[in-house]
Amino acid sequence: VFKMAESIYSTTMISNGGRDGRVFSPDNTFVQNLATPKEMGGQGGNDTNPEQLFAAGYSACFNSALSLILSRHKVNDANPEVEITIELVKDTTDNGFKLAADIDVTLENVSQEEAEQYVEQAHQFCPYSKATRGNIDVNLKANAQ
Repeated sequence: VFKMAESIYSTTMISNGGRDGRVFSPDNTFVQNLATPKEMGGQGGNDTNPEQLFAAGYSACFNSALSLILSRHKVNDANPEVEITIELVKDTTDNGFKLAADIDVTLENVSQEEAEQYVEQAHQFCPYSKATRGNIDVNLKANAQ
């Protein structure tokens, strides 16, 4: 296993059956059935898909990064809400597919200018943002309320 730096945390997930299979952790603390969305020719239904799982992880990670940035600026009442929409789009370079992301953040009790600054700082700090930087199109939007 190639490691660039000291590992703080590691997790493993296993998938079988592709988009209509399931994903699970080796200890079975996480088990989720998958279903191809109707928009992609699948059955849809109540099961999730890889894009939803990615959006969930990215949203939680980004919110955590943003909360850290806010605490560093001594902002304790912004109640950050991070909505991330992941799109599967056509990739014209190889006739395949790629991901795109819309990150829509709402912060309370800050100015619009402050909201934009904090969201941009979180985007620079978030591990998901770092991992995807330059690889997927990201639209970043900050909303002060």
